[in-house]
Amino acid sequence: MPKMDFNFNSMKYFFCVLFCSTVVTLYGQNIASIVEVKGKELNAEQFRTITTDGGWCWFSDPRAVYYEGKHKRTYTGWVTSAGDIVVAYYDHQTQEIKNKMLYEKLEADDHDNPTILIGKDGKLKIFFSKHARSFPIQLFVSAQPENIDEWEKPISLALNDTVAYKGLSNTYTYQNVVYLQNEKKYFIFWRGADFKPNYSTSNDGIHWSSGKIFVLPDRVYRDRRPYMKVSSDGKSRIDFAFTDGHPRDEKNNSIYYMYYVKGTFYKANGSKIKNIGEPVRPNEADIVYDAYNSANPKGWIWDLARDKNGNPVLVYAKFPDSANHLYCVAKWDGKKWINHELVNSGKYFPRGPVGVREREPNYSGGICIDHEDPSILYLSVERNGIFEIERWTSKENGKWEVEPITKNSKKDNIRPFAVRNAKSGNPVQVIWVTNDRYVHYTDFHSSIKMNIPEVRVSIGRK
Repeated sequence: MPKMDFNFNSMKYFFCVLFCSTVVTLYGQNIASIVEVKGKELNAEQFRTITTDGGWCWFSDPRAVYYEGKHKRTYTGWVTSAGDIVVAYYDHQTQEIKNKMLYEKLEADDHDNPTILIGKDGKLKIFFSKHARSFPIQLFVSAQPENIDEWEKPISLALNDTVAYKGLSNTYTYQNVVYLQNEKKYFIFWRGADFKPNYSTSNDGIHWSSGKIFVLPDRVYRDRRPYMKVSSDGKSRIDFAFTDGHPRDEKNNSIYYMYYVKGTFYKANGSKIKNIGEPVRPNEADIVYDAYNSANPKGWIWDLARDKNGNPVLVYAKFPDSANHLYCVAKWDGKKWINHELVNSGKYFPRGPVGVREREPNYSGGICIDHEDPSILYLSVERNGIFEIERWTSKENGKWEVEPITKNSKKDNIRPFAVRNAKSGNPVQVIWVTNDRYVHYTDFHSSIKMNIPEVRVSIGRK
Protein backbone atom coordinates (compact mmCIF):
# COMPACT_ATOMS: atom_id res chain seq x y z
CA MET A 1 0.00 0.00 0.00
CA PRO A 2 1.57 3.34 -1.00
CA LYS A 3 2.53 5.75 1.73
CA MET A 4 0.38 8.93 2.00
CA ASP A 5 2.32 12.19 2.13
CA PHE A 6 0.29 14.57 4.35
CA ASN A 7 2.11 17.81 3.60
CA PHE A 8 0.64 21.23 4.35
CA ASN A 9 -1.16 21.54 1.01
CA SER A 10 -2.70 18.08 1.39
CA MET A 11 -3.98 18.94 4.86
CA LYS A 12 -5.38 22.25 3.61
CA TYR A 13 -7.20 20.42 0.80
CA PHE A 14 -8.49 17.78 3.24
CA PHE A 15 -10.03 20.34 5.62
CA CYS A 16 -11.47 22.32 2.71
CA VAL A 17 -13.25 19.22 1.41
CA LEU A 18 -14.41 18.36 4.93
CA PHE A 19 -15.81 21.86 5.48
CA CYS A 20 -17.59 21.95 2.12
CA SER A 21 -19.05 18.49 2.69
CA THR A 22 -20.33 19.59 6.09
CA VAL A 23 -22.07 22.63 4.59
CA VAL A 24 -23.68 20.54 1.84
CA THR A 25 -24.84 18.00 4.42
CA LEU A 26 -26.26 20.72 6.64
CA TYR A 27 -28.38 22.25 3.90
CA GLY A 28 -29.14 18.94 2.21
CA GLN A 29 -30.44 16.95 5.17
CA ASN A 30 -34.03 16.51 6.27
CA ILE A 31 -34.27 19.06 9.07
CA ALA A 32 -37.44 17.77 10.70
CA SER A 33 -37.62 14.38 12.40
CA ILE A 34 -39.33 12.19 9.81
CA VAL A 35 -40.60 8.67 9.30
CA GLU A 36 -40.67 7.67 5.65
CA VAL A 37 -43.71 5.79 4.39
CA LYS A 38 -43.53 3.82 1.18
CA GLY A 39 -45.97 5.19 -1.39
CA LYS A 40 -47.14 3.71 -4.68
CA GLU A 41 -43.93 5.10 -6.19
CA LEU A 42 -45.52 6.46 -9.34
CA ASN A 43 -43.78 9.09 -11.39
CA ALA A 44 -45.72 12.17 -12.44
CA GLU A 45 -46.27 10.78 -15.93
CA GLN A 46 -48.38 7.98 -14.42
CA PHE A 47 -50.95 10.35 -12.88
CA ARG A 48 -54.06 11.56 -14.62
CA THR A 49 -53.67 14.81 -16.55
CA ILE A 50 -56.33 17.50 -16.17
CA THR A 51 -54.80 19.59 -18.94
CA THR A 52 -51.65 19.41 -21.05
CA ASP A 53 -51.36 23.21 -21.15
CA GLY A 54 -51.98 25.07 -17.91
CA GLY A 55 -50.24 26.81 -15.04
CA TRP A 56 -50.81 29.04 -12.04
CA CYS A 57 -49.14 31.15 -9.39
CA TRP A 58 -49.83 30.63 -5.66
CA PHE A 59 -51.40 33.92 -4.55
CA SER A 60 -54.88 33.64 -6.14
CA ASP A 61 -57.11 31.15 -4.35
CA PRO A 62 -58.94 28.90 -4.23
CA ARG A 63 -57.55 27.27 -7.36
CA ALA A 64 -59.56 24.05 -6.95
CA VAL A 65 -62.80 23.30 -5.08
CA TYR A 66 -64.81 20.12 -4.54
CA TYR A 67 -68.58 20.61 -4.73
CA GLU A 68 -71.24 17.97 -4.18
CA GLY A 69 -74.78 18.70 -5.36
CA LYS A 70 -76.45 16.99 -8.28
CA HIS A 71 -72.93 15.92 -9.25
CA LYS A 72 -69.73 15.12 -7.38
CA ARG A 73 -67.07 17.27 -9.04
CA THR A 74 -63.71 18.90 -8.45
CA TYR A 75 -63.55 22.29 -10.20
CA THR A 76 -60.33 24.04 -11.11
CA GLY A 77 -58.91 26.60 -13.52
CA TRP A 78 -55.68 27.79 -15.11
CA VAL A 79 -53.99 30.04 -17.62
CA THR A 80 -52.51 28.47 -20.74
CA SER A 81 -49.10 29.19 -22.22
CA ALA A 82 -50.89 31.41 -24.79
CA GLY A 83 -52.73 33.32 -22.05
CA ASP A 84 -56.19 31.73 -22.30
CA ILE A 85 -58.26 31.55 -19.09
CA VAL A 86 -59.82 28.10 -18.67
CA VAL A 87 -62.10 26.44 -16.08
CA ALA A 88 -62.69 22.71 -15.82
CA TYR A 89 -64.11 19.93 -13.71
CA TYR A 90 -63.36 16.31 -12.95
CA ASP A 91 -66.55 14.31 -12.44
CA HIS A 92 -66.01 11.74 -9.70
CA GLN A 93 -68.83 9.49 -10.90
CA THR A 94 -68.16 9.43 -14.65
CA GLN A 95 -64.38 10.16 -14.45
CA GLU A 96 -64.95 12.74 -17.19
CA ILE A 97 -62.71 15.80 -17.45
CA LYS A 98 -64.35 18.75 -19.17
CA ASN A 99 -63.02 22.27 -19.70
CA LYS A 100 -64.28 25.61 -20.97
CA MET A 101 -62.27 28.60 -22.16
CA LEU A 102 -63.64 31.80 -20.62
CA TYR A 103 -61.23 34.35 -22.10
CA GLU A 104 -58.98 33.91 -25.10
CA LYS A 105 -55.43 35.28 -24.98
CA LEU A 106 -55.74 37.51 -21.93
CA GLU A 107 -51.93 37.44 -21.63
CA ALA A 108 -49.26 34.76 -21.32
CA ASP A 109 -48.57 35.05 -17.58
CA ASP A 110 -49.17 32.40 -14.92
CA HIS A 111 -50.10 35.09 -12.36
CA ASP A 112 -53.48 35.40 -14.13
CA ASN A 113 -54.99 32.10 -13.01
CA PRO A 114 -58.67 32.24 -12.03
CA THR A 115 -60.12 32.11 -8.51
CA ILE A 116 -63.19 29.92 -7.92
CA LEU A 117 -66.12 30.56 -5.57
CA ILE A 118 -69.12 28.21 -5.58
CA GLY A 119 -72.31 29.32 -3.87
CA LYS A 120 -74.82 27.13 -2.03
CA ASP A 121 -76.88 27.15 -5.21
CA GLY A 122 -74.03 25.50 -7.10
CA LYS A 123 -73.36 28.46 -9.38
CA LEU A 124 -69.72 29.23 -10.07
CA LYS A 125 -68.20 32.69 -9.76
CA ILE A 126 -64.83 33.00 -11.48
CA PHE A 127 -62.52 35.98 -10.89
CA PHE A 128 -59.28 36.81 -12.72
CA SER A 129 -57.21 39.74 -13.96
CA LYS A 130 -54.02 40.54 -15.81
CA HIS A 131 -50.77 40.77 -13.89
CA ALA A 132 -49.97 44.28 -12.60
CA ARG A 133 -52.04 46.00 -15.29
CA SER A 134 -54.85 48.55 -15.07
CA PHE A 135 -57.10 45.96 -16.77
CA PRO A 136 -59.95 45.46 -14.22
CA ILE A 137 -60.89 42.22 -12.50
CA GLN A 138 -63.15 40.04 -14.63
CA LEU A 139 -66.12 38.23 -13.08
CA PHE A 140 -67.80 35.31 -14.84
CA VAL A 141 -70.94 33.74 -13.34
CA SER A 142 -72.23 30.38 -14.58
CA ALA A 143 -75.71 30.50 -16.10
CA GLN A 144 -76.69 27.21 -14.45
CA PRO A 145 -75.62 25.44 -11.24
CA GLU A 146 -72.75 22.95 -11.57
CA ASN A 147 -72.42 23.79 -15.26
CA ILE A 148 -69.46 25.34 -17.08
CA ASP A 149 -70.98 25.34 -20.58
CA GLU A 150 -72.85 28.64 -20.44
CA TRP A 151 -72.03 31.88 -18.66
CA GLU A 152 -73.78 35.14 -17.97
CA LYS A 153 -72.45 38.35 -19.49
CA PRO A 154 -69.00 39.03 -17.98
CA ILE A 155 -68.71 41.83 -15.45
CA SER A 156 -65.71 44.15 -15.34
CA LEU A 157 -64.81 45.19 -11.78
CA ALA A 158 -62.78 48.42 -11.74
CA LEU A 159 -62.59 48.46 -7.94
CA ASN A 160 -59.45 50.53 -7.29
CA ASP A 161 -60.27 53.93 -5.78
CA THR A 162 -58.45 56.25 -8.19
CA VAL A 163 -59.67 59.34 -6.30
CA ALA A 164 -58.55 58.40 -2.78
CA TYR A 165 -55.26 57.03 -4.13
CA LYS A 166 -54.70 59.54 -6.91
CA GLY A 167 -51.17 59.45 -8.31
CA LEU A 168 -50.50 55.91 -7.04
CA SER A 169 -50.37 52.76 -9.15
CA ASN A 170 -53.75 51.58 -10.42
CA THR A 171 -53.28 47.88 -11.19
CA TYR A 172 -54.87 44.50 -10.42
CA THR A 173 -53.29 41.15 -9.50
CA TYR A 174 -54.11 38.12 -7.30
CA GLN A 175 -57.78 37.71 -6.40
CA ASN A 176 -58.93 35.92 -3.24
CA VAL A 177 -62.69 35.69 -2.70
CA VAL A 178 -64.59 34.80 0.49
CA TYR A 179 -68.24 34.59 1.49
CA LEU A 180 -69.08 34.94 5.21
CA GLN A 181 -72.42 33.35 6.09
CA ASN A 182 -72.83 35.20 9.39
CA GLU A 183 -72.45 38.59 7.71
CA LYS A 184 -74.19 37.51 4.49
CA LYS A 185 -71.42 39.33 2.70
CA TYR A 186 -68.82 38.70 0.00
CA PHE A 187 -65.23 39.90 0.35
CA ILE A 188 -62.66 40.15 -2.43
CA PHE A 189 -58.98 40.81 -1.73
CA TRP A 190 -56.43 41.69 -4.40
CA ARG A 191 -53.18 43.54 -4.95
CA GLY A 192 -54.53 46.84 -6.20
CA ALA A 193 -54.04 50.55 -5.65
CA ASP A 194 -50.44 51.44 -4.75
CA PHE A 195 -49.55 47.73 -5.23
CA LYS A 196 -50.94 47.14 -1.72
CA PRO A 197 -53.51 44.62 -0.50
CA ASN A 198 -56.96 46.08 -1.23
CA TYR A 199 -60.42 44.82 -0.31
CA SER A 200 -64.01 45.32 -1.42
CA THR A 201 -67.35 43.92 -0.17
CA SER A 202 -70.63 42.97 -1.78
CA ASN A 203 -74.06 41.83 -0.66
CA ASP A 204 -74.80 39.90 -3.84
CA GLY A 205 -71.40 39.07 -5.31
CA ILE A 206 -72.16 41.24 -8.33
CA HIS A 207 -72.13 44.83 -7.12
CA TRP A 208 -69.03 45.81 -5.14
CA SER A 209 -67.89 48.70 -2.98
CA SER A 210 -64.93 50.88 -3.92
CA GLY A 211 -61.66 49.27 -2.94
CA LYS A 212 -59.59 50.28 0.07
CA ILE A 213 -56.00 49.56 1.10
CA PHE A 214 -55.95 47.50 4.30
CA VAL A 215 -52.25 46.62 4.72
CA LEU A 216 -49.78 49.48 4.43
CA PRO A 217 -46.03 49.05 5.03
CA ASP A 218 -43.74 52.06 5.00
CA ARG A 219 -43.36 53.33 1.44
CA VAL A 220 -39.57 53.03 1.45
CA TYR A 221 -39.70 52.55 -2.33
CA ARG A 222 -42.40 52.94 -4.95
CA ASP A 223 -44.89 50.09 -5.32
CA ARG A 224 -43.63 48.21 -2.27
CA ARG A 225 -45.94 45.22 -2.30
CA PRO A 226 -46.77 42.85 0.55
CA TYR A 227 -47.57 39.32 -0.60
CA MET A 228 -50.66 37.90 1.08
CA LYS A 229 -52.42 34.59 1.65
CA VAL A 230 -56.08 34.46 2.69
CA SER A 231 -58.07 31.71 4.41
CA SER A 232 -61.60 31.61 5.83
CA ASP A 233 -64.02 29.31 7.64
CA GLY A 234 -66.78 30.67 5.37
CA LYS A 235 -68.83 31.61 8.41
CA SER A 236 -67.43 34.44 10.51
CA ARG A 237 -63.64 34.65 10.24
CA ILE A 238 -60.95 35.47 7.67
CA ASP A 239 -57.26 34.85 8.36
CA PHE A 240 -54.37 36.69 6.68
CA ALA A 241 -50.63 36.12 6.41
CA PHE A 242 -48.44 38.64 4.59
CA THR A 243 -44.89 39.91 4.04
CA ASP A 244 -43.11 43.26 3.88
CA GLY A 245 -42.66 42.87 0.14
CA HIS A 246 -41.02 40.65 -2.47
CA PRO A 247 -37.93 38.84 -1.08
CA ARG A 248 -35.97 39.84 -4.16
CA ASP A 249 -36.57 43.53 -3.38
CA GLU A 250 -36.32 43.47 0.42
CA LYS A 251 -33.22 43.38 2.58
CA ASN A 252 -35.38 41.72 5.24
CA ASN A 253 -38.71 40.05 4.50
CA SER A 254 -40.69 39.03 7.56
CA ILE A 255 -44.05 37.25 7.80
CA TYR A 256 -47.02 38.67 9.67
CA TYR A 257 -50.45 37.41 10.74
CA MET A 258 -53.87 38.78 11.69
CA TYR A 259 -57.51 37.75 11.45
CA TYR A 260 -60.85 39.47 10.84
CA VAL A 261 -64.18 39.05 12.67
CA LYS A 262 -67.20 41.41 12.59
CA GLY A 263 -65.44 44.43 11.14
CA THR A 264 -62.25 44.22 13.22
CA PHE A 265 -58.71 42.91 12.79
CA TYR A 266 -57.13 40.95 15.65
CA LYS A 267 -53.83 39.34 16.61
CA ALA A 268 -53.71 35.60 17.23
CA ASN A 269 -54.19 36.13 20.99
CA GLY A 270 -57.44 38.01 20.35
CA SER A 271 -56.14 41.50 21.04
CA LYS A 272 -57.66 44.13 18.76
CA ILE A 273 -55.48 45.77 16.11
CA LYS A 274 -58.00 48.15 14.52
CA ASN A 275 -61.27 48.29 12.61
CA ILE A 276 -61.43 47.36 8.95
CA GLY A 277 -61.13 50.46 6.78
CA GLU A 278 -58.06 51.66 8.65
CA PRO A 279 -54.83 50.33 7.06
CA VAL A 280 -52.85 47.96 9.25
CA ARG A 281 -49.10 48.51 9.54
CA PRO A 282 -47.18 45.22 9.47
CA ASN A 283 -45.64 45.79 12.91
CA GLU A 284 -49.14 46.20 14.35
CA ALA A 285 -49.94 42.58 13.45
CA ASP A 286 -48.30 39.42 14.81
CA ILE A 287 -44.71 39.00 13.70
CA VAL A 288 -44.67 35.27 12.99
CA TYR A 289 -41.23 35.11 11.38
CA ASP A 290 -38.83 37.97 12.10
CA ALA A 291 -36.35 38.42 9.27
CA TYR A 292 -35.09 41.64 10.86
CA ASN A 293 -33.33 39.40 13.36
CA SER A 294 -29.82 39.20 11.94
CA ALA A 295 -29.81 35.42 12.35
CA ASN A 296 -32.82 34.95 10.09
CA PRO A 297 -32.74 35.07 6.28
CA LYS A 298 -35.67 36.63 4.42
CA GLY A 299 -38.81 34.59 3.84
CA TRP A 300 -41.92 34.24 1.67
CA ILE A 301 -45.40 33.10 2.70
CA TRP A 302 -46.96 30.04 1.03
CA ASP A 303 -50.18 29.15 2.88
CA LEU A 304 -52.19 29.40 6.08
CA ALA A 305 -55.12 27.56 7.69
CA ARG A 306 -56.54 26.80 11.16
CA ASP A 307 -55.98 23.52 12.99
CA LYS A 308 -58.58 21.36 14.77
CA ASN A 309 -58.33 23.64 17.83
CA GLY A 310 -58.95 26.75 15.76
CA ASN A 311 -55.35 27.95 16.00
CA PRO A 312 -53.61 29.37 12.90
CA VAL A 313 -50.94 27.39 11.06
CA LEU A 314 -48.63 28.99 8.46
CA VAL A 315 -46.12 27.50 6.03
CA TYR A 316 -43.39 29.55 4.40
CA ALA A 317 -39.97 29.37 2.78
CA LYS A 318 -36.79 31.10 3.89
CA PHE A 319 -33.66 31.59 1.86
CA PRO A 320 -30.12 31.24 3.26
CA ASP A 321 -29.23 31.64 -0.43
CA SER A 322 -30.88 30.99 -3.79
CA ALA A 323 -29.66 27.39 -3.88
CA ASN A 324 -31.22 26.49 -0.51
CA HIS A 325 -34.92 27.05 0.11
CA LEU A 326 -35.94 25.92 3.59
CA TYR A 327 -39.61 25.07 4.15
CA CYS A 328 -40.92 26.00 7.58
CA VAL A 329 -44.14 25.72 9.58
CA ALA A 330 -45.34 28.16 12.24
CA LYS A 331 -48.09 27.30 14.72
CA TRP A 332 -49.88 29.37 17.33
CA ASP A 333 -50.12 27.22 20.49
CA GLY A 334 -52.58 29.50 22.25
CA LYS A 335 -49.87 31.68 23.81
CA LYS A 336 -47.03 32.05 21.34
CA TRP A 337 -45.84 31.30 17.82
CA ILE A 338 -43.67 28.20 17.42
CA ASN A 339 -41.57 27.93 14.24
CA HIS A 340 -40.02 24.72 12.92
CA GLU A 341 -37.86 24.02 9.90
CA LEU A 342 -39.11 21.08 7.84
CA VAL A 343 -36.76 20.38 4.95
CA ASN A 344 -34.38 21.95 2.48
CA SER A 345 -36.44 21.80 -0.71
CA GLY A 346 -33.49 22.60 -2.96
CA LYS A 347 -32.99 25.54 -5.28
CA TYR A 348 -35.45 27.57 -7.35
CA PHE A 349 -37.29 25.57 -10.02
CA PRO A 350 -37.23 27.82 -13.16
CA ARG A 351 -34.78 26.47 -15.73
CA GLY A 352 -33.61 29.38 -17.84
CA PRO A 353 -30.71 29.53 -20.26
CA VAL A 354 -27.40 28.27 -18.89
CA GLY A 355 -25.17 31.12 -17.75
CA VAL A 356 -28.01 33.63 -17.49
CA ARG A 357 -28.81 34.96 -14.03
CA GLU A 358 -32.14 33.67 -12.72
CA ARG A 359 -34.77 36.42 -12.53
CA GLU A 360 -36.86 34.63 -9.88
CA PRO A 361 -34.38 32.97 -7.48
CA ASN A 362 -37.07 32.74 -4.76
CA TYR A 363 -39.45 30.54 -6.74
CA SER A 364 -39.55 27.44 -4.54
CA GLY A 365 -41.25 24.26 -5.70
CA GLY A 366 -44.04 25.06 -3.25
CA ILE A 367 -45.76 23.96 -0.05
CA CYS A 368 -49.45 24.01 0.92
CA ILE A 369 -51.73 23.00 3.78
CA ASP A 370 -54.70 20.65 3.58
CA HIS A 371 -57.34 23.08 4.90
CA GLU A 372 -59.68 20.21 5.83
CA ASP A 373 -56.91 18.58 7.87
CA PRO A 374 -54.03 20.99 8.60
CA SER A 375 -51.92 18.17 10.03
CA ILE A 376 -51.29 17.30 6.36
CA LEU A 377 -48.95 19.29 4.12
CA TYR A 378 -48.09 18.83 0.45
CA LEU A 379 -44.54 19.75 -0.56
CA SER A 380 -42.60 20.06 -3.79
CA VAL A 381 -39.04 18.99 -2.94
CA GLU A 382 -36.02 18.56 -5.19
CA ARG A 383 -35.06 14.88 -5.16
CA ASN A 384 -32.21 13.71 -7.38
CA GLY A 385 -32.39 16.90 -9.42
CA ILE A 386 -36.17 16.75 -10.05
CA PHE A 387 -38.94 18.38 -8.01
CA GLU A 388 -41.33 15.75 -6.62
CA ILE A 389 -44.63 15.98 -4.70
CA GLU A 390 -44.70 14.60 -1.14
CA ARG A 391 -47.36 14.29 1.54
CA TRP A 392 -46.16 15.19 5.05
CA THR A 393 -48.37 14.29 8.03
CA SER A 394 -47.67 15.63 11.52
CA LYS A 395 -47.73 13.00 14.26
CA GLU A 396 -48.35 13.36 18.00
CA ASN A 397 -44.75 12.44 18.85
CA GLY A 398 -43.44 15.49 17.00
CA LYS A 399 -42.31 13.50 14.00
CA TRP A 400 -43.51 13.80 10.42
CA GLU A 401 -44.71 10.90 8.31
CA VAL A 402 -43.47 11.46 4.76
CA GLU A 403 -45.08 9.71 1.80
CA PRO A 404 -43.95 10.35 -1.77
CA ILE A 405 -46.79 11.12 -4.18
CA THR A 406 -44.47 11.27 -7.19
CA LYS A 407 -41.09 9.59 -7.46
CA ASN A 408 -38.48 9.18 -10.20
CA SER A 409 -40.28 11.67 -12.42
CA LYS A 410 -38.78 13.01 -15.62
CA LYS A 411 -40.17 16.53 -15.17
CA ASP A 412 -40.43 19.00 -12.30
CA ASN A 413 -43.62 18.89 -10.22
CA ILE A 414 -44.39 22.19 -8.52
CA ARG A 415 -46.97 24.37 -6.76
CA PRO A 416 -49.20 21.71 -5.21
CA PHE A 417 -52.68 22.79 -4.12
CA ALA A 418 -54.82 20.84 -1.63
CA VAL A 419 -58.35 20.83 -3.05
CA ARG A 420 -60.71 22.88 -0.86
CA ASN A 421 -63.64 21.00 0.66
CA ALA A 422 -62.05 17.64 -0.23
CA LYS A 423 -62.57 15.83 3.04
CA SER A 424 -60.90 12.57 4.04
CA GLY A 425 -61.82 9.81 1.62
CA ASN A 426 -62.16 12.10 -1.36
CA PRO A 427 -60.04 10.55 -4.13
CA VAL A 428 -58.81 13.94 -5.41
CA GLN A 429 -56.87 15.54 -2.57
CA VAL A 430 -54.08 17.42 -4.35
CA ILE A 431 -53.41 18.79 -7.81
CA TRP A 432 -50.15 20.25 -9.07
CA VAL A 433 -48.24 21.62 -12.05
CA THR A 434 -45.83 19.46 -14.06
CA ASN A 435 -43.42 21.51 -16.16
CA ASP A 436 -42.53 20.70 -19.73
CA ARG A 437 -40.75 24.06 -19.74
CA TYR A 438 -40.53 26.89 -17.22
CA VAL A 439 -38.16 29.71 -18.10
CA HIS A 440 -40.20 32.55 -16.61
CA TYR A 441 -43.77 33.26 -15.54
CA THR A 442 -44.37 34.59 -19.07
CA ASP A 443 -42.56 31.71 -20.79
CA PHE A 444 -43.81 28.31 -19.69
CA HIS A 445 -45.55 25.18 -20.89
CA SER A 446 -46.95 22.93 -18.19
CA SER A 447 -49.52 20.25 -17.44
CA ILE A 448 -51.80 20.01 -14.42
CA LYS A 449 -52.01 16.65 -12.66
CA MET A 450 -54.17 15.17 -9.90
CA ASN A 451 -53.42 12.36 -7.46
CA ILE A 452 -55.37 9.73 -9.41
CA PRO A 453 -53.29 7.19 -11.35
CA GLU A 454 -53.77 7.18 -15.10
CA VAL A 455 -55.85 4.23 -16.25
CA ARG A 456 -53.92 2.22 -18.80
CA VAL A 457 -55.56 -0.66 -20.62
CA SER A 458 -53.34 -3.47 -21.90
CA ILE A 459 -54.75 -5.49 -24.80
CA GLY A 460 -53.14 -8.87 -25.24
CA ARG A 461 -53.64 -11.75 -27.65
CA LYS A 462 -56.36 -14.24 -27.00
